Amino acid sequence: MNILVLNPGSSSLKSGFFRFPEELALPGTAPTVAGLLTSAPTPIDAVGVRVVHGGSRFESPTIVDDDVLAEIRNLAELAPLHNPLAAGVIEEVRGALRGVPIVAVFDTAFHRTLPPVAFTYAVPSELGVRRYGFHGISYSYVSKRLRALNVALNGGSRLIVAHLGNGASVCAIRDGRSIDTSMGFTPMEGLVMGTRAGDLDPGVILYLLRKGMPEADLDDLLNHRCGLRGVSETSGDVRELESAAAAGDAKASLALDLFAYRAAGYIASYCAAIDGVDAIAFTAGIGEHSASMRKRICDRLAFLGVALDEGANNAASKDERRISSRSVAVWVIPTNEELEIARGTWDVLSTR
Repeated sequence: MNILVLNPGSSSLKSGFFRFPEELALPGTAPTVAGLLTSAPTPIDAVGVRVVHGGSRFESPTIVDDDVLAEIRNLAELAPLHNPLAAGVIEEVRGALRGVPIVAVFDTAFHRTLPPVAFTYAVPSELGVRRYGFHGISYSYVSKRLRALNVALNGGSRLIVAHLGNGASVCAIRDGRSIDTSMGFTPMEGLVMGTRAGDLDPGVILYLLRKGMPEADLDDLLNHRCGLRGVSETSGDVRELESAAAAGDAKASLALDLFAYRAAGYIASYCAAIDGVDAIAFTAGIGEHSASMRKRICDRLAFLGVALDEGANNAASKDERRISSRSVAVWVIPTNEELEIARGTWDVLSTR
């Protein structure tokens, strides 16, 4: 089966072609969905699409029909930067590849194993809100890779993975199951992100509404003008901020420190969720490529027994590698969401 994967993110459209059951990656890229549909190296037998928010309904990859697509659109209010993009991609594929099955693979599905103590907010249940968690496709791939790298775990199964990109989160994983994660009802909770504030006193939102800020402006503020961009007042890109900080920009330096402080705090707290930690892994754009950010975070975790191997951390490598020198194994694991989406698509369609 030849599977086209489409991975629409908040700031990018990634893609991949795969042949299953071999899990063979096939060449072929294009900047748009239309380009991908016409440049496929082989006939397309199925399409897998990443969908960020699956709510309480979708706990596994699901074949898309009219009802599923409508529910993906309904969930857009919980992931306004993501679900509308995914729905648009699905619509475009349905129009161009009539009869080809499309499978929606949900970021929230990996976190279906969260225990009640982790997914419950301390609010009345009739409000119908709970924590879902995101970046689950990435966490699923990285945790599988860590379990395959037996040396990474020192014989244990307690993993903490930091998915650090424009959107950022941390996940505590035990025996391959999500136990806690930093994003919640929407992808806005938790870490400082490129343009999202992460954890924020809800009283701030009430204050801004009482001051007369329109809801649309508040939505734009929280999704597009906070986080690294808001603190630095210049950019939400870690690479740009690292250059600015090196040149003496105090606000850029504060933004980077705040990002690291929040990430380290979550990693440390998740040791309580899984009774310690055997391995920590960094993944996604910042986690994979910023040695200085990994150092900022790990320096705050020395009390856990975390110590970086400076040479390994600074190595110009895109490969999986251990970057620690002490008992807690710290790894860089490049994520492969496209392969994981293809796996989910194959799993559904091969058992029909």
